[in-house]
Amino acid sequence: MDTAILARVEDFCIREGLLQPGTPLQLAAAVSGGADSMALLLLLRQLQPRFGYTLSACHVNHGLRGQSADRDEAFVRAECARLGVPLRVFHAAELASPPAHAGEDWARRLRYTAFAQMQGQGIDAIATAHTANDQAETLLLRLARGTGLHGAGGIRPRRGCYLRPLLCLSRAETEAVCRAAGQTWVTDETNDTDAYARNRLRHSALPALESTNAAAVQNLARFCEKAARADAYLAAGAAKLLAAARLPGAEPAWQLLPLQAADPLLLETALHSLVAPVRDAEEKYVQLLCAVVRQGSGAVQLTGQVRFCAGNGCLRQETLLQALPRQPECLPQQVPFLPEKQPEFRLRGGWKGKAELLKADFEEKIQVVHKKDLKNRADYARITTLYTSLVLRARQPGDRFRPAGRGLSKPLRKWMNEAGVPNELRDTLPLLASGSEILWVCGEGFADGLAPDTESRWILHLDAEIETQEEKTNEYAR
Repeated sequence: MDTAILARVEDFCIREGLLQPGTPLQLAAAVSGGADSMALLLLLRQLQPRFGYTLSACHVNHGLRGQSADRDEAFVRAECARLGVPLRVFHAAELASPPAHAGEDWARRLRYTAFAQMQGQGIDAIATAHTANDQAETLLLRLARGTGLHGAGGIRPRRGCYLRPLLCLSRAETEAVCRAAGQTWVTDETNDTDAYARNRLRHSALPALESTNAAAVQNLARFCEKAARADAYLAAGAAKLLAAARLPGAEPAWQLLPLQAADPLLLETALHSLVAPVRDAEEKYVQLLCAVVRQGSGAVQLTGQVRFCAGNGCLRQETLLQALPRQPECLPQQVPFLPEKQPEFRLRGGWKGKAELLKADFEEKIQVVHKKDLKNRADYARITTLYTSLVLRARQPGDRFRPAGRGLSKPLRKWMNEAGVPNELRDTLPLLASGSEILWVCGEGFADGLAPDTESRWILHLDAEIETQEEKTNEYAR
């Protein structure tokens, strides 16, 4: 094995705090059978005496590629046995049934469902085989779609229990590691198609950049590292600025003078952090708030209930109570999703809803169901298998939604604009969410891939309506 590459990976792991010598760790390598993951397994075996972790491997057979997927599983089983690495294999059938149009996003969620199971069974950390090429592709995709400094930071070396020890290596280098060790690998034939945006970048954009500069991939990855450090630096500085300017009292308020004296970029970062918990932190709102701070007076209305006001030497966040008949603002912004124990729920904005579990017996399958009810029904087992920490809530920054039948995930804010959701409903519209992924939107129904089928045993029916009787809002909610 190339000792220089091994030393680079070791240095990277120590520098980024991924691994520390002498620290007991149950480490699992995610192995697909491709060159990157086989190189990961080889390198981690070589580094094991240096760091002292216990190494195992895991493989997920998504079942989407038929015999090719079974071939990959057999290959990984054989190679792990040859290398003496304990292996845990997961099959899609034991995790979740694939939806009608299962794709890369579903496969990724399935993998992380498997990884979560391993965590619950004693695994401390999971190493994935992301490389500098993956980093470069991610950066280009995000820049094309529109991103800020945080997004430009790309794939972080560590996210929770997930470690990326190979971000310091290119794909060519992982293949070189395998060749030097006489290690073969398998190739996923879907990587050859241009159906996915990432593949188009891989086949066209990156080669074009490398024809200009052979080190393009490494340079893009290096930019991501710098952007991530700059983002962390500014975020820490912004937090200190707000803490120093914070005025005592229950209502959030900050002195204007320290904010006005701050570096413009630091001020933007600080105000972005104030806007983000309230609504999508669009650039226009951040800049409006910056202008109000600089002039020392004025107000920016972020939602129907929240605004920031400047005056008398301070910036204040004010929460306005809506004059609604049943005092909906006293209701919570989110509630746990517990259809078995608490099927009825109420949310801020006057919303009242119900989550019903229906047994998918013969009668249920053949009965005539209204079109509105169909889109509000989903396979409950599929949801609970693929997603954790389910809550009913209103929208938050970073939310994404995949409308049924579209096969495309997009920012919830953008979807609301395209769907014509009334402005007065957007900040309170009930959603079923797992983290930033939206599984159900009141008035639209469940996300793509969750509809019940002939294999479904329990069907979730979820619906809500606003309790005030304004014709416009009821027309949308129903």
